[in-house]
Amino acid sequence: MGPVWPKFPRAVGTLIIVAKGESSSSSATNQMTFTSPRVSAGTQVVVHQEVRGSNGVAVHPRGAVGIVARTPAGTEVNYLIRFADGFETSLERSRFEVLKHFKDRLPASDALGNFQLEDCVIYRCTVGSRAYGLDTETSDTDLRGIYQAPPEMQWSLFGAPDQFEDNEAQTCYWELQKFLVMALRANPNMLECLYSPLVDKTSVIGDRLLSIRECFLSRMIFQTFNGYALSQFKKLEQDLRNQGEIRWKHAMHLLRLLLTGAATLRERRMPVRVENHRDRLLAVRHGEVSWGDINVWRGELHRDFEAALHQTRLPERPDYEKVNAFLVEARRSQIHPVVSQP
Repeated sequence: MGPVWPKFPRAVGTLIIVAKGESSSSSATNQMTFTSPRVSAGTQVVVHQEVRGSNGVAVHPRGAVGIVARTPAGTEVNYLIRFADGFETSLERSRFEVLKHFKDRLPASDALGNFQLEDCVIYRCTVGSRAYGLDTETSDTDLRGIYQAPPEMQWSLFGAPDQFEDNEAQTCYWELQKFLVMALRANPNMLECLYSPLVDKTSVIGDRLLSIRECFLSRMIFQTFNGYALSQFKKLEQDLRNQGEIRWKHAMHLLRLLLTGAATLRERRMPVRVENHRDRLLAVRHGEVSWGDINVWRGELHRDFEAALHQTRLPERPDYEKVNAFLVEARRSQIHPVVSQP
């Protein structure tokens, strides 16, 4: 059984920085907007403002600790916070913080600003429609890649961001360790990045990674790709019932994913381009194929995917040990010049 890998990520800002151990909705975040999660009754919290009574007199200072006595119901937005002396006040979620999170949170720092992360990029490629062979005159150029955080950033209290993005430039880079972990989980985005036919930039470490990319391929591709397609087609069916329409482009990419997954199991490499199916896939994207016909095609693809699973010579699991050895060596290569100095 393979090792248990950590979970990822989270995003912020126009140049999006994704911090370790947090979650990100997608690369479409353009503003620093976060929705605070709901807090259960009985949770200890820290208030972000001075608490005043009905007469305007300060009762508790900013930073005081209370307990959530009641959570919002219906259209309510305020929580009832009770303090040790029995005083209660009503506060919006943004005006307090869970005590545990308050104690765990590091102070604001400009440490990340001291590094030019784009200078640390070790691999970059074109993904999306241009890599798939499904591009049109209006298609964007989507760039994805990998960066290796400098040791000073990795060793700091603040750590290295798992991901950074620039929506305007349509680029996204994952830190090397995060990329490897997600690729080992058969994440389609990572595997397509490794097998993109359109490589824009690479390096010694990037070339070394490409030389072992077959280590990431395993039968797990079936569970990941097929499972995702099944769940997403179910959502599309719900959209069709509830809204009378679906996202045709999304349907096209789900079909493409099934095609790519089956081909990968058979060929033991990932053929990212699907030019042989271009006309049929683009017809789906443009809404020229009925939902019934799409369902027939995807049923055929699911069956073909299962047949490929029975025939494949790929291992049950990816080669964790070899990938881990690569990561250790990549990290060592960063400090070797320092260690070798007198």
